[in-house]
Amino acid sequence: MDELEIMRARHSVRAFEKRPIEAIAAERLKSEIEACNAAGDLKIRLVMGDVDAFDSFLAHYGKFLNVANYIALIGERSSDLEQRCGYYGERLVLTAQALGLNTCWVAVSFAKGRTRKKLNLQRGEKLTCVIALGYGKEPGKAHKSKAAEKVSRAENPPEWFCRGVEAALLAPTAINQQRFRIELVGEKGVRLRQTGGVCRGLDFGIVKYHFEKGAGAENFEWVL
Repeated sequence: MDELEIMRARHSVRAFEKRPIEAIAAERLKSEIEACNAAGDLKIRLVMGDVDAFDSFLAHYGKFLNVANYIALIGERSSDLEQRCGYYGERLVLTAQALGLNTCWVAVSFAKGRTRKKLNLQRGEKLTCVIALGYGKEPGKAHKSKAAEKVSRAENPPEWFCRGVEAALLAPTAINQQRFRIELVGEKGVRLRQTGGVCRGLDFGIVKYHFEKGAGAENFEWVL
C-alpha cells in the first residue's frame, strides 16, 4: 500500500489482543524511532510489556483493554515540542499500521504520573502523550469527516493541493474535531491554521505530516 492507502486503513483502536509485538515489527519500529529522534530532535521511546500505564481509572473509563505496549513521545521542553511530537508521532503511527499493528493517540486517559516516573525523565524533558500499540481485536472504524471545502481555501486548486487536503482529512485529531484550515497562498504557498479545539500542538503536527505526504513536499512550501 502507498501512504495514502495506509492513512485510509488506519483507525484508532483501544482493545488489543494479549500477544507481544513480533520481533521484526519491533525492530522496524525502533529503527524508525531512531530516525524520528534524529530528524525531530526528540527522545521518543518504544515501551513494551508495561501493563501499568493503562491500569488506571481513566484508562478503564476510556475502554482501553490489554494495552501493554506504547510509544512515549518525549522531548526537551520548548514552544514547539508538541507540534514536533505530533508530526513524528504520526509518522510512527503510519509505520505501525504498515507493519500490521494498531494504534491510538492518548493524551489524557492513562496513568501519566506513574508513567513519567517509570520512564525516569531527565531534567528538562517532557512526556507529551503516548501512543497505545499492539494487535487490535478489531481494525477500528472510520469517523465522520468534514468536507474538503470546510477545511480549505483555494481558487482553482492544483491536484497536489487537493491530495494534501484529502490526506489531512484522514489525520486523527482530538475528539475528531478537525479544527484546522488549509489555505493556498499564490501558486505554491500553503498556510495551515488551527481554529480552536484541544491538543492543538499535537493536532497541528499530525495534520501537517498528513498534508505533506498527500501533497508531496516537493510541490509546495509552508508559509506563515
